[in-house]
Amino acid sequence: MTHRFPIKEVARQSGLSTATVDRVINNRANVSPQTKARVAAAILELEGQEAQLTARGRRLFFDFVIEAPTRFSREVQQAAEQVLPRIGSAVCRPRFQTQEIMGEDDVAAALSRIAKRGSHGVCIKARDLPTIRAAVDQLIASGIPVVTLVTDLTTTKRLAYVGLDNPSAGRTAAYLIAKTVGDSAGTVLTSRSNDRFLGEEEREVAFKATLTRLCPFLYIIEASGGSGVNYETSRIMQNIVAGLDQIRAVYSMGGGNTAILNALEQNGSLPDVYVAHDLDNDNRRLIEDGRLSFVLHHDLRVDLQNVFQAFLHHHKLMPAPLDTTISHIQVVTPENVPPHNRRF
Repeated sequence: MTHRFPIKEVARQSGLSTATVDRVINNRANVSPQTKARVAAAILELEGQEAQLTARGRRLFFDFVIEAPTRFSREVQQAAEQVLPRIGSAVCRPRFQTQEIMGEDDVAAALSRIAKRGSHGVCIKARDLPTIRAAVDQLIASGIPVVTLVTDLTTTKRLAYVGLDNPSAGRTAAYLIAKTVGDSAGTVLTSRSNDRFLGEEEREVAFKATLTRLCPFLYIIEASGGSGVNYETSRIMQNIVAGLDQIRAVYSMGGGNTAILNALEQNGSLPDVYVAHDLDNDNRRLIEDGRLSFVLHHDLRVDLQNVFQAFLHHHKLMPAPLDTTISHIQVVTPENVPPHNRRF
């Protein structure tokens, strides 16, 4: 495994011992595939943080634990790398553990490992489940602050929630559909990645209340549980759309939009309007092709800057707390898709 970083830096980034990293890099025996993957991921992270490696100042390590499709996790990591050069009060070093589907015991175990090795802060995107909430509070009790990203965890003592105003997003989706469909009757399909992501639940509650008020003749059908992953979403959608008549609108809160659109197309029930979330690579391609009507987008770079600033304020490296950590919604259409590599 070729690289240009000191073993000590790779060990810090991966959370492994220098001896373990040395065994991986020199291809010695008795190393698990999971350990090799952690070292490889750490080297990739270091490549994105090279400016931070040479910077001077207090060095802080922050851990990200994210359950999300790879396309979203990659966007978060890239956003972190883009904002790091703008953080001037300390040298911030993020470490990522991401997985498309992560059980609550997996999340709890990851947080336990972080508590043992130490961290200056943990940013988490996870389902709102008792085991995860308990693990977060244990982490906080050990002196490690926690920030939730794009979906919150109820009753925890987390430092801050950073991300989209989810109820506002749900209301916006209902408004866009109502303006397109009008007061006619028909079916609206909603899709969530999982029932226990609080952010998506907040979107759905606000969406249903607003759409019922604006379009009382529309009937809502739910198709949830695909974790935003195309193959899981496709399996669920095949069962939902079979036999359905024309669907007037779709509000997708959790991704997997390629699978949803393909299932609807095969069933001959493509909607008049389709509202999705996040301008990741998949959704960018779909809206540029005109297959999505609207994407409710928020700038992850702003979110990640807010995450780091919340941690830095906690460590008394910023003089004042943030006024808000809530992101504004941007309504993207096929006619105003922002450039992919727009400068921050």
